[in-house]
Amino acid sequence: MLKVLPFAPAVAVLAVSLAGCASKSAAGPAQAPQAMPVQVQTVAMEPVPISDSYVATIKSRRSATIQPQVSGNLTQIFVHSGDQVKSGQRMMEIDPRQQQAIVAQQQATEQQALAVYQYNQKDFERQQALFKGGIISQQAFQQASQTFNSSKATYEADVAARKSAQQQLAYFHIVAPFAGVIGDVPVHIGDYVTPSTVLTTVDDNTQMEAYVYIPADRASQVRVGLPVEITDSTGKVLDRSKFYFVSPQVDNQLQAILAKAKIHTRPEVLRNLQMVRARVIWSTAPAATVPVLAVTQIGGQPFVFVAANKDGHFIAEQRSVQLGDTVGNQYAIKSGLQPGDTLIVSGLQFLVNGAPVQPIPQAKS
Repeated sequence: MLKVLPFAPAVAVLAVSLAGCASKSAAGPAQAPQAMPVQVQTVAMEPVPISDSYVATIKSRRSATIQPQVSGNLTQIFVHSGDQVKSGQRMMEIDPRQQQAIVAQQQATEQQALAVYQYNQKDFERQQALFKGGIISQQAFQQASQTFNSSKATYEADVAARKSAQQQLAYFHIVAPFAGVIGDVPVHIGDYVTPSTVLTTVDDNTQMEAYVYIPADRASQVRVGLPVEITDSTGKVLDRSKFYFVSPQVDNQLQAILAKAKIHTRPEVLRNLQMVRARVIWSTAPAATVPVLAVTQIGGQPFVFVAANKDGHFIAEQRSVQLGDTVGNQYAIKSGLQPGDTLIVSGLQFLVNGAPVQPIPQAKS
C-alpha cells in the first residue's frame, strides 16, 4: 500500500511561499517623495543704480576753535564736553581783576578830562563873546580857543581809551560765537592761558556737509546734482543727498576731485569729522533683483533655488549667482538668473538640489 503522508510538509511550505509572493505583488512599487509647498515669485528686471563707494568726511559748515584773546588764570568753567550752548552764552572766565582796575583808572581819567573840557568850553564861549565885543585882543581869544581844542582832544582820547579798556575786559569772558555743541575741554580752573591756548571747540551740527574725494579718472562724470547716499560701515543708509559743489580743480596730492553734499539727517546721527561711506550713483540700468533672504551662502558662494519644470513636475534647482549691489532689501543679480525664472523664496533651509516642490505664488504686499 502506497503512503503519501511524508510529502505533506513540503506542500505546506510551498503554499506559504506562494502566499508571500502574492502579498508582495499586491503592495506594488514604493511611493515617490511628497512635494514640499514653497512660495515663489517670478524674476523680473528692475532699474538698479550703478554706483561706487568712497570714504567721506562729515564736516560742520560752522566750526570754531576757541582760544582766548588775553592771558590770565582761568577762574570759571561753565560748560562740559557735549553741552549744547546758545550764541553769546558764557563758557569760561579768565581772572579780570587787573583789567577791571585798568578800566576804573581810565574812567577816572576820562572824568577828569571831561571836567577840564567843560570848563574850557565855557571859558572859550566867554572869551569869544568878549572878542566880538572888542574887549579882548585876538591873541587872547586864540589862546582860549587853543586851550579848548586841546582839552577837547584830550577828553576824546580818554573816552576812546576807556572804551578800549572795557572792550579788553569783555575778552576775559569767553562766550560761544554761535549755537552749537561743546567739544573737548582740555583746560582746568586755575590754568594760566594765553592766546595760543586751545580752550575748547564749538560745532554747529545742524549745518553739516559731506566731503567726498572722487578719483580724477571720473572727472567727466562727476557733476553738481549727482545723487549720493551716506552710509555707515554696514551699508545702512543714513542720509540721501546730492552734490551741490564740485571743485573745478584736481587735488595734486590725492589726484582726486572734491565734491560736497549737504547733510539733512538729525545732528545725533552724524557728527563733525565723522568718517562715513558715500555711495555715488552714476546712473541706473535694468537688472534682475531677488530678496536678500532668498540667497544662501555655501562656502562663501551665493546660491538661489528656482522651481524648474521637469516632465510636468517641479523640482528645486540650485543655481550659483553673482551678486551686485544691495538695493533696499534686494540683491541685484549680475549673472545666474534670467527674467521669467521662478524663484523660491521660502523653506530654503529644507531644500536640496532636485527635491520635489509645489510652487505657490507669493502674495503681493
